[in-house]
Amino acid sequence: MIEELIGILERENVEWEIYWETGRGGSFRIERERLERSQRKFHSGIGLRIGYKGRLGFSYVTGLNHDRKTLEEFVKRTIKLARVSEVPFVGFPSPAKVPRVEGLYDGRIDEIPFEEAHSLAGEFAARMRELKDDSLTLSGSMALAVTTYGVANSNGVRLEARGTGMSVSAYAVKKDGKTGSGSYYQTYRSLQPFEELENALLSAIEEARLSYRARKMKPHSGEVLLEPEAFRAVLGIFLENLFGDGVYHGRSRFSRLGEDVAPEGFTLIDDATVPGGVGSFPFDGEGSPGERTLLVEDGVIRSFLLDETYARFLKLRSTGNAVRDFRTTPHIGTSNVMVVPGDENLGDFEGIVVRKVFGEHTANPVSGDFSLTVELGYAVKGGEVVPFRDNMLVGNAFRLLRSISSVGKKTLRRGSFISPRVVAEVKLV
Repeated sequence: MIEELIGILERENVEWEIYWETGRGGSFRIERERLERSQRKFHSGIGLRIGYKGRLGFSYVTGLNHDRKTLEEFVKRTIKLARVSEVPFVGFPSPAKVPRVEGLYDGRIDEIPFEEAHSLAGEFAARMRELKDDSLTLSGSMALAVTTYGVANSNGVRLEARGTGMSVSAYAVKKDGKTGSGSYYQTYRSLQPFEELENALLSAIEEARLSYRARKMKPHSGEVLLEPEAFRAVLGIFLENLFGDGVYHGRSRFSRLGEDVAPEGFTLIDDATVPGGVGSFPFDGEGSPGERTLLVEDGVIRSFLLDETYARFLKLRSTGNAVRDFRTTPHIGTSNVMVVPGDENLGDFEGIVVRKVFGEHTANPVSGDFSLTVELGYAVKGGEVVPFRDNMLVGNAFRLLRSISSVGKKTLRRGSFISPRVVAEVKLV
């Protein structure tokens, strides 16, 4: 059917791009140690963009099986939208060699029967019941998915790829007069052994027990060790300023490459080619090759994150960071964001450690000012660990990056974010 649609489009005097997608998945929700919801979902559809006299039209249809009349009407409708559109069109990507990225597809996820996945979720719930005690309540989720997507355009791009995914989450609440909570979330490209589900539970329980003992600590100003999950929240504020659309429209703090933003030794990469990476892809939502992009090298901005449109507006080259589904036009996003490890051994750090924060959506991405609630932190002194929570982590993302004094050796992955611990100057109030 895709070939039939291409045949219809090639008779029109327009530039065009098709993005198609089909997939299925199963998700399972466990509440209070009981498997409460099992859901099987299917999705498929086609997004069509038409470039006509410098204007861009877009529409989509759900499903991949349509008769010729429906496809012809789909094309006519999108051309009509392009004729009246006020969205500028600057061109689609040309064919380019895409990388071979290993580990993005696991046949075991593709072929697992829904009943078998349901059974695995049931074992997950059963393990929760074994770990539960009178003061502990456990919940969680598990999901499996397989997706095939493709891009074709009037410049000759013809690409298709498939991938699989698995996600696991666990949530623990300890309540016995006082209340503490802990959580864990991870995503994968391959089917995980049961030990990973158990690890999620144990991590959430460990956090809940720390949180249960935690109290608000006295204000502190100075060095704080940020664990990767806390650092991701602050770094996300900075990253928004590297998106090409923000740079072009003046919403970014930065307008040119080469600006110093962090100490020498701090390097940040967006890498779509990580084998097995949950943010990896061989080509982006426009058909540009996925690639490894050096965003910050030794504290200096080396690249913005770009799709085809904003790369052309800024007279730069696309970094292959167009993300989308068939219902949407492409927009700029990240793949795998990686902070390059340093040479500090921060495993035995003594001082104040912040593990988790929330509220980053309230930060000002242009000024960089943030005020985040500490979900869990702890002070380490002489081997003793004293947890705290509910303090506010207050500061400015740009000044925090400049104040980084140590970058750890050992990295941690959470989804598509990979980072070591870092030590920086910040306030806790």
